[in-house]
Amino acid sequence: MGSMRPSIRSKSSGPVGQHLANGGNAREELSVFESESFDADSYVQGKCQSMSEKGIRKLCSELTELKRDSAEEMRKSVYANYSAFIQTSREISDLECELVSMRNLLTTQAALVHKLAEVQLPPMISENGGSLPHENGHVDDDSTSASETEARALLDVTDIYIAERKIEKAMDALQRCEALLRPLKSSTSLEQLFMEQRLRLTELLTQFAKQPSIRSAELRSVISALDRLGDGPHAHTLLLYSHHDRLQRAIANLRPSGTSYGGAYTAGLCQLVFSHIAQAARSSTAVFGEQPSYASELVLWARGETENFVALIKKHVLSASAASGGLRAAAECVQIALGHCTLLEGYGLALSPVLTMMVKPSVEQALDANLRRIEDSVSVLAAADDWTLVQPPPRTGLRAASSILFPPHLKLSTSAYRFISMVQDFVDDVTPLTSMHLTSTTLDGVARLFDSFVHLLMRAMPAAIDDEDVPEITDNLSIKVADTDAEKLSLLANAAAMADELLPRTIVKILPLKDREESRMRRSLDKPATGVRSEHREFRRRTQRAVDKLRDRFCQKYALELIYTDEGESLLSADLYLGLDNDGTLLTYSELSQTLFERIKTIAAAGGDVMSGRERFVTVLLIRLVETVVLYLSSDQDFWEDIEDGPRPLGPVGLQQMVLDMKFAVQMAGQVNHSSLRHLRQLVEDLIARAIDAYAATGMDPYSVLPEETWFMGMAQEAIDRLSGGWSKDSASPTASVSANSISSLKSHGSP
Repeated sequence: MGSMRPSIRSKSSGPVGQHLANGGNAREELSVFESESFDADSYVQGKCQSMSEKGIRKLCSELTELKRDSAEEMRKSVYANYSAFIQTSREISDLECELVSMRNLLTTQAALVHKLAEVQLPPMISENGGSLPHENGHVDDDSTSASETEARALLDVTDIYIAERKIEKAMDALQRCEALLRPLKSSTSLEQLFMEQRLRLTELLTQFAKQPSIRSAELRSVISALDRLGDGPHAHTLLLYSHHDRLQRAIANLRPSGTSYGGAYTAGLCQLVFSHIAQAARSSTAVFGEQPSYASELVLWARGETENFVALIKKHVLSASAASGGLRAAAECVQIALGHCTLLEGYGLALSPVLTMMVKPSVEQALDANLRRIEDSVSVLAAADDWTLVQPPPRTGLRAASSILFPPHLKLSTSAYRFISMVQDFVDDVTPLTSMHLTSTTLDGVARLFDSFVHLLMRAMPAAIDDEDVPEITDNLSIKVADTDAEKLSLLANAAAMADELLPRTIVKILPLKDREESRMRRSLDKPATGVRSEHREFRRRTQRAVDKLRDRFCQKYALELIYTDEGESLLSADLYLGLDNDGTLLTYSELSQTLFERIKTIAAAGGDVMSGRERFVTVLLIRLVETVVLYLSSDQDFWEDIEDGPRPLGPVGLQQMVLDMKFAVQMAGQVNHSSLRHLRQLVEDLIARAIDAYAATGMDPYSVLPEETWFMGMAQEAIDRLSGGWSKDSASPTASVSANSISSLKSHGSP
């Protein structure tokens, strides 16, 4: 198979791949299998005798993988070329019918020519009144006359049987008459009469087959009689036409329910359509066997009936469901139809691909409408949310048993609970339709819903100064702005809980069974799933990017509040370091560092209450906040212009103070092993290196005035211990009473 070559070449590292990659040598070795004396057991023993058990296992594994890849390629090829196969089958069936008609015509003409050639002329009269002797000699006229007489009598009886509608007796009489006429050589008139009687019987059988009241057993007998008369193609077409006509009359008596649900109508219509298809398949097999021409015609007819069925379902059920977002109704209707198609596979009719291809656009339309409805509902609920975290409400109704269990430590706001509940219902509706390959569409829809919900949360987050990342507002909803630290953290708690726990547990229902088991096992071991498909990994990355976007907005707001005043003036001035003289003053943290530390303590304390059980997320959040402040410092052009090119050079005390502040920032972030902390350390090292270069530009040796690394780290840790113990420049500071335990999570937690 040409389509298998890439997969074979990709496995050329194994013995099977190397053997198949040899080209001509492989073809020569394959000739061994064509020998009549080929012994499979001897061949396997000869090839595997020198191989170890490990090698044999590897060979079996490669053969199994090649078998699986071959089956997958075959399945894809069948689905990709199904329409072409059906079209080719239709053309072959039409061609076979034409060939049969031509054969019958040629047979009739040949028989006519043969009879004309064998006609005996009457004896010629001689001139003296005597008759000439016959050239063929004497013929037994008595025997011929007896056969002709009996044949005429049978034809007369057949005429009577046809008039009396006695089909079986007429068939028997015609068959006996045909046996008598076969040896006769001068029976042209009888042949003509025989053909007329057979034509009359064929027309009578056709009339019987087209009667609306004919029963299935009677129809099968009539079709069998037509086939015995030598008109098989017409009989098979008549069989399918009769079932189609009876089906149309039954459908005409079936009335739609008049509701948008349509489950009863779908079930009734499925029962009618697919039971008639099954009955036609049984009758076709019973009368005609499994002849390819008749089987192809049956497949084409069944496909046409399925297309008519889908047209009715779209008109009376799916169109209303797609417009209103009734995904559950559409899913149940399609599931009922697919179940009936599966039952027909026992008759050799694979109608599921046809049904799936035709109803998939309507199902996707219903899916999109359902997503829009959920998005609108969540927007309205978010407008009424006060961003207070509460315990999960109990789920009631038919879907309560299938809903996921919330962890005991998890708390969300009311709109978040409603959002995840609607997403669960949405996934439950799509789950029965996994055979329609809607996994990617479903994951993309859920990700879009989550992005929309995060945009609502960002609108509730107070805007930072000159914030260009504010989502575009296209509605008139008034979202309550989070004022307190607890309310702002609750916005992050909603997004983080969904992205990390709730949404992955929800979408696992639509994963393939293999990925589902691995995801469940990994989650029980608290490890990330590694074997899932690319679309599932992309879903997790997309939801995490949305959470990171909300978290960055949170950090930017707090960082700008620390750096800028309400009037927009920057507190991060180069004078903090340029105005310091070497007057023997003991180095300590700057006012900006103290303010940052106190802010972190406040957020950590609020996060311990709001995000109970999610301390890792709080740790990463605080690291990101410190990183944001350092990032603003490193990107402040005015600050660095004064440091590097200003009228006052950076002195040794200023350099020491800047290095101490940066080490203080790193020490505040703790010793966790996380990518954000590694990035923070790199930013700090780059900033210190830039300050050292600015000091060296004055002609001084920076390393002669900088103490050892351990000295800075010790000073930073000592400052943190003093601040954690309640020390503050202002004894009335509201942060003075905050316990050191409020920031313990920042220093003690490991990587999330």
